[in-house]
Amino acid sequence: MENFAAIDFETANRERTSVCSVGIVIVRDGKIQEKIYRLIRPCPNYYSYWNTQVHGLTRQDTDAAQLFPAVWMEVAPYLAGLPLVAHNSTFDEGCLRAVFSSYGMDWPGYEFHCTCRASRRVFGKELSNHRLETVAARCGYDLTRHHHALADAEACARIAMMIL
Repeated sequence: MENFAAIDFETANRERTSVCSVGIVIVRDGKIQEKIYRLIRPCPNYYSYWNTQVHGLTRQDTDAAQLFPAVWMEVAPYLAGLPLVAHNSTFDEGCLRAVFSSYGMDWPGYEFHCTCRASRRVFGKELSNHRLETVAARCGYDLTRHHHALADAEACARIAMMIL
């Protein structure tokens, strides 16, 4: 796969609609062309202790951020015609579908591919697990900022360039 967009969401709480940041890495002709990171005011707008422990974001970080529809209107043109790639795509596609539904937005039919499933096929038992940081390391990417949406999206893009 030479043309795609790697995407990663972080959420504020257990609700899939509570996306609070998105990282997108655009790959064209097998090369990273664009990196996009946006904070999003989540809905519902509260942060659980556990989610903040994972990604470090708090309500203070996103209170001045735009709501999802405004952020998506800005980033959607970058995704036009591209399949989306995520590590554990079930989560990221679920978040995207949930916020689209929550805001009454028409689902544009994004096609998702999963680097976690691909890793299981390609690396199998060679890896002790297929978590993003493990697969990224196997593919030569140092994911020191794990759970920052842009760092995770870039790790996913690097993995996809290698194994998809």
